[in-house]
Amino acid sequence: MTSLLRHPEDVRTLGFILIYYILALGSYVAAPSAAIAIIPLMVLTSIFSFITAIATHNAVHTPVFKSRTANRVFQVVLTLAYGHPVSAFVPGHNLSHHLHTQSRRDVMRTTKLRFRWNLLNQLLFLFVVAKDITRADLAYAIAMRTERPRWFRQYILEYTVFIGTQVVLAWASPWPFVQFILIPHLFAAWGIVGINFVQHDGCDPDHPYNHSRNLVGDWMNFWFLNNGYHTIHHHHPGLHWSKLPEAHAREIAPHIHPNLDQPSMLGYGFRAYIWPGTRVDYLGNPVVLPEEGPDESWIPGIDTTPSNVSLGAEA
Repeated sequence: MTSLLRHPEDVRTLGFILIYYILALGSYVAAPSAAIAIIPLMVLTSIFSFITAIATHNAVHTPVFKSRTANRVFQVVLTLAYGHPVSAFVPGHNLSHHLHTQSRRDVMRTTKLRFRWNLLNQLLFLFVVAKDITRADLAYAIAMRTERPRWFRQYILEYTVFIGTQVVLAWASPWPFVQFILIPHLFAAWGIVGINFVQHDGCDPDHPYNHSRNLVGDWMNFWFLNNGYHTIHHHHPGLHWSKLPEAHAREIAPHIHPNLDQPSMLGYGFRAYIWPGTRVDYLGNPVVLPEEGPDESWIPGIDTTPSNVSLGAEA
């Protein structure tokens, strides 16, 4: 197996994805009825669906397999585990967030959230930015139909397989589908988008190092494939996840403000959202939010602004 991989460390990635499928499909087929079984299985499946969302993020930056065909198949496998077409990750994340962090060209900028209670900013981040992400993804997909037809065909393949599979599973066993497929997928989307708030809110987007917050605990990064090392990821988006801790220690740690290297995800979350739960920057000062305005187009030649791409009944 390792001979097929670009990096042998991705055996861990494949193992986590296999665990997700065992949990999701096993629970769906067995359809337990007792809460004492349903709740732990639903929680575990949700966690591993989120891990597959992290694997999706990693794969769109650094393909897992040496073979292009294998990577295309793998994207379909990830799509069914994460709950969203993998190709759709590219425009909002790679081309908007990475290139225009925290500006109006970043559809996932944290300044869109303005609740006084900071916990709500974290909990509702996905729901506030989802419409803008969908609008920008749609504009990009329409443009890529002629600009990058190979990407567009992969995008359509993933969507078709995903929607078709969801319909069949929902029709065959509606309640197990909700418990062990739909809810974990929603949790994965909430987690992979919401982590952006942790990683960037209260940071300095104009500073060469203090633009991102890192969660550097070893235990968390083992399970979450080093997703906690975010500053170095912005500096080298194509660097494989297994190389991030060493690169962070060498290139980032000597220069970044120490408050932006958090040793514990749970500890940081408690302080940021529970007690004292106030929205502060990395220096401990209240976050000063700039005047918020509409998204700006983030790709030359593709108008992704709200006035150009309408969703639903919005004019």
